[in-house]
Amino acid sequence: MKILFIDSTDNLLVQLLSEQGHTLEHDYVSTKKEIEQKLHLFDGIVIRSRFKIDKQIIDSATNLKFIARVGSGMENIDVAYAEEKNIKCLHAPEGNCDAVAEHAIGMLLCLFNNLIAANNESKQGIWKREENRGLEIGGKTIGLIGYGNVGKAIAKKLSGFDVRIMVYDKYLKNFSTEFVTESNMQELYKECDIVSLHIPLSQETQYLANDSFFKAFTKNIYFINTSRGKIVNTADLVHNLKSGKIKGACLDVLEYETSSFEQVELTDLPSPFQYLMKSYNVVMSPHIAGWTHESNTKMSKILAEKISKI
Repeated sequence: MKILFIDSTDNLLVQLLSEQGHTLEHDYVSTKKEIEQKLHLFDGIVIRSRFKIDKQIIDSATNLKFIARVGSGMENIDVAYAEEKNIKCLHAPEGNCDAVAEHAIGMLLCLFNNLIAANNESKQGIWKREENRGLEIGGKTIGLIGYGNVGKAIAKKLSGFDVRIMVYDKYLKNFSTEFVTESNMQELYKECDIVSLHIPLSQETQYLANDSFFKAFTKNIYFINTSRGKIVNTADLVHNLKSGKIKGACLDVLEYETSSFEQVELTDLPSPFQYLMKSYNVVMSPHIAGWTHESNTKMSKILAEKISKI
């Protein structure tokens, strides 16, 4: 097949597809309009998040057999319309789930043990022990919303921390195990000390985590989001951080990110974002939870295998 890479990706994927005998072309600079004008020449597209693959661009790709996204989320692809056109939509959520799970737990450990502040202070010769007394994850009740690849990975890794893990997934049933209890949202609202999101961004989930969501929890909670920024209403998150309803937050994603996830719009810093930047009880990272050397390799192998079967 003739395949167009619209985004840069790991060289291993290029190597594997070349070994399969495909003809590859790379175009990381042309506008969306320019890409549209030549897509009829290609059998496949490889993309990360450079721009949205919408109906217009799909209609221009008259010979397209597949769209492959190097990543897990598919919100930048009109999957339903592509599948109507018999175009397969491929992604690799199996490839970065361990990376996201480890990152989420790492952020929580940093938050609970004041590791970022303690590190910065220690390197300045400031030796604060009592002020940096931490918390243990053990004994806490952790609620996971979403039990796909990442949800399962984080549950598996948390099982060694002597925690109670409750999971709500609207689309799954009968998945309780020795370590995980299938639950509904009312049970999570009542029992959780820590809440972690592992769901895709869609019309259904956009701003799911809003003021009413946070206030529904009986306890004051710790909150983790490594899924998508626009699932959380940041202003409402900040309001609940200020009130103490949220005792601390771990955020790898922000609603202020550009659609490509390559940067945050900093032209006019919204006041909620300014608050997060200054908060001692907020740990942030720049959308890198699934961005490890190992995950790049895994996703390349998974996508190459899926493309080989088309």
